[in-house]
Amino acid sequence: MRKRSYTKLIHEGSYVAEVNVDLMQNDEGWSPYLSLEDTYKLDDVREALRRDDIRSASQFARVYTLVPIAV
Repeated sequence: MRKRSYTKLIHEGSYVAEVNVDLMQNDEGWSPYLSLEDTYKLDDVREALRRDDIRSASQFARVYTLVPIAV
């Protein structure tokens, strides 16, 4: 099994979070895939952003605020 680091972006409301996960790849079955732990981490960050709980989300991710710009 091979692992490769990957950054997943999660967008919720006016926030974007960068979450580091490992993509696992092997020659059998469905590939590449996330571990169950990384999947739960993504779910936890998404739920925290929905609740505006930036402190909880920032335990697992780098969190940014989106600001619209006028063109």
